Amino acid sequence: MPIPDSAPHSGRSRLISLDALRGYTIAGMIVVNSPGSWSDVFAPLRHASWHGLTPTDLVFPFFVFIVGVSIVLSMQKYRNADRVEPRVWRRIFVRVGKIFLVGIFLNLWWRFDVDSLRWAGVLQRIALVYGACACLFLLSTWRMQVGVMITLLLGYTTLLLCVPVPMDSINQQALESGTVERSHGLMEAVEVEAFNSQSLRPNFEPGTNLSAWVDRTLLPGRLYENTWDPEGLLSTLPAVGTGLLGVLAGMILVAPWASFRRIHALFLFGVACLVLGIAWSWVEPINKNLWSSSFVLVTAGCSLLCLASCALLADEWGYTRWTFVGKVFGSNAITAYALSGMLVVLIRTPIPGAEMSLQQGFMQLGLNFGIAAKMVSLSWALLYAAFIFAIVYVFYRMRIFIRL
Repeated sequence: MPIPDSAPHSGRSRLISLDALRGYTIAGMIVVNSPGSWSDVFAPLRHASWHGLTPTDLVFPFFVFIVGVSIVLSMQKYRNADRVEPRVWRRIFVRVGKIFLVGIFLNLWWRFDVDSLRWAGVLQRIALVYGACACLFLLSTWRMQVGVMITLLLGYTTLLLCVPVPMDSINQQALESGTVERSHGLMEAVEVEAFNSQSLRPNFEPGTNLSAWVDRTLLPGRLYENTWDPEGLLSTLPAVGTGLLGVLAGMILVAPWASFRRIHALFLFGVACLVLGIAWSWVEPINKNLWSSSFVLVTAGCSLLCLASCALLADEWGYTRWTFVGKVFGSNAITAYALSGMLVVLIRTPIPGAEMSLQQGFMQLGLNFGIAAKMVSLSWALLYAAFIFAIVYVFYRMRIFIRL
């Protein structure tokens, strides 16, 4: 089914379905990042420890995918021009810089310890993916974008499968002890073999794979998992593939077809990505930390099916009452995410003159009432998300929309 390179959007300039999906994705981010106690979290609200996929693992790639869709809706008018004006490029690169710097600020907050600064992060990856996908959208046809996406996914899988991992102190220790260190002093068991005296055999193990070695070698500052970073350098390449799949979905949304045909195409696209991703996982496991190519395809397939379902309900059938919370969160998505990251640090800080923080006090109160620890922890996360919603709802009512 061909995708037109230049086509006016036959619907509204903003899609209710996309705004709602963006907002509910941010709400999901806040809930999974803000439990009452990290020791008491239901399994679906945890990331997979290594290989595998949980509902929580879908949240970040959903947002990266939505970034790609949004690029098409906001920039198609510039793409149709004979020449992209310098102000458009300036707007893209300024936005990349703003989002990246907000991510750095959140990593510094609130102690501002520059010596232990983590340069990688969620917003930093979003910034890089946005910049790459926006440039590709403006400069290339959809066929070229498909080619770039396939090259990134195949190339990344080939690197991890075929390139020996240079030996360093971490890999040497893993070879000798069968373990690598994660965050909080945790040790992870690994199975690695020497390729020669200078390198390990290619592997998908934590901390000893090629992506982890690149992070340790090239990425300055602190790594999230001590020996690797889930938002590291090499794994950002397949994340661009996630964004490009969103761009392709966006081009379907603006195609001059009947609305139901566009939704049908999204469903088919989603099923194709899911099937291909599951097949790809036989060669390269589904893994969020690595942002493996199979992970890209499976999560993009889920994103496409959710977007198609939302479009069918809201844009085609007009059932929009369920979208309200999503629209409010989505209207200030990055603001909501940044606020949640900033305020949660304060809420977890012990109250002056007290022995515990507000969060710890809530957990203790719930336990005193005989409520299961995991339910208290989830209740805290939901209340915290509701608190952030109240803030952005005020912005929404006052028509304050903070655009980076």
